[in-house]
Amino acid sequence: MNTYADEQKSYWIETAPSGDLQPSLDADITVDVAVIGAGIAGLSTAWELARRGRKVAVLEAGRIAAGVTGHTTAKVSALHTLVYARLRQTRGAEGARLYARSQMEAIRHAAGIVDELGIACDWEDTAAYTFAQDPSGVDELKAEAEAAREAGLPAEYVTETGLPFPVAGAVRVTEQVQFHPRKYLLALADDLRRQGVVIHEKTRVVGLKEGEPCRLTIENGSTVTAADVVVATHYPIFDRALLFTRLSPRRELVLAAPVPAELDPHGMFITQEQGTRSVRTAPYGDGQRLLIVTGEHFTPGTADVEERFGRLAGWATKHFGTLDFTHRWATQDNDPTDTVPLVGPMHAGSRHTYVATGFGGWGMSSGVMAGRLLATLISGEKSPWSDLYDPRRLLPAVREAPTFLKNQAKVAGHFLGDRLSSGPAHSVDDIAPGDGAVVRVEGKRCAVYRDDSGQVHAVSARCTHMGCLVAFNRAERAWECPCHGSRFGTDGEIVQGPATRPLEKRDI
Repeated sequence: MNTYADEQKSYWIETAPSGDLQPSLDADITVDVAVIGAGIAGLSTAWELARRGRKVAVLEAGRIAAGVTGHTTAKVSALHTLVYARLRQTRGAEGARLYARSQMEAIRHAAGIVDELGIACDWEDTAAYTFAQDPSGVDELKAEAEAAREAGLPAEYVTETGLPFPVAGAVRVTEQVQFHPRKYLLALADDLRRQGVVIHEKTRVVGLKEGEPCRLTIENGSTVTAADVVVATHYPIFDRALLFTRLSPRRELVLAAPVPAELDPHGMFITQEQGTRSVRTAPYGDGQRLLIVTGEHFTPGTADVEERFGRLAGWATKHFGTLDFTHRWATQDNDPTDTVPLVGPMHAGSRHTYVATGFGGWGMSSGVMAGRLLATLISGEKSPWSDLYDPRRLLPAVREAPTFLKNQAKVAGHFLGDRLSSGPAHSVDDIAPGDGAVVRVEGKRCAVYRDDSGQVHAVSARCTHMGCLVAFNRAERAWECPCHGSRFGTDGEIVQGPATRPLEKRDI
């Protein structure tokens, strides 16, 4: 019989505690570069800049590597599902080659950092696979293998893998990596402090004034003056270029269970079938490996998450047998409309503000790439792939318009349609313990949660980012915005941006 962890907990966070809390910023400071966000993109950028002699401050609203990076599946790979055939069409053969080269160099660069700093982060060289079980997907896989090989990756089309079930075909790329992301980044943060970089946790940035210099405002009123600013908050908290129109947030669920070492499929695997299925393992000790299964992607605030966890668990046990799921969590990513991350100057008028976003589920290699690219740009240099990732890029409308229009129609549907629907509960009395719903109270929509003891907690149902209505995620007990992915606790406090202000409390 399968067992199932009820509590949401990331294996990476549980097995690599943060240690002492770095002090929040409570005074005005001046630095060369201020980096907002202490995930893999932010810390990688800070590390590259510190090595170039810059005075850097890292400002993190929560804890180091405890947000998106702390909930990743931690594949460091240049094989991003089925990206190269599309890049060859939209960016040409040279664009695909630059993408592959930038990602592979990021992997090798991270390997060099691990060696140089002696980081014990379960670093394992392995192969990455994009597979299909349905024979109708074979032609697409063959095209992807050809495009990836032409782009310079060590890629081949295969029909056999280490998975315990047959596949119709797969793209295989060697020289890829899996690791423990928190152990890597906490060690990187330690090295940053040794280099004199200041890291402030529990420091939420709420304002940005661009100029020479730039000035950031912290939630408590403190200010940071910096020659350059990097926004590495996953979804940009400042969006002067309307990047939100080119990003689509999605969540995916993760389950982990120990398995005998002989069940290790020896590789990192992903398919777009069934709403995505991803498989990898990690060291677990005592002759075991930790099986990590990911899938069931959905827009935040739009799914029965418990049902989807059950569906993912069913798929895992069907293929790997009876499992004791010790961990379960969810991760969140932003998909760019044209497949390529947005890394570089924040908008057309930017001189000293930069952004890194839109990693599309591949933030480990792309985060390291972004750190190197941003450090190069801030230093006044040019990278071979600056134009490829430039957020200011203009592509022929026919290439990006379908995804762009689909995203905006979805946002408009939530913004208007959610206001017209009655929601899952008609009154506060309809809400069961442990559940939440948006209901009308005295003519106003309130996000109401009833805790296990029956106590009611109410906050505004309007997301503080752009005003969309939030929805309740019962499995994670959080309010989620389906428009741009902001997430809030049951008390209205921010769990995940781009929102920078909590939901207002309501007295009912």
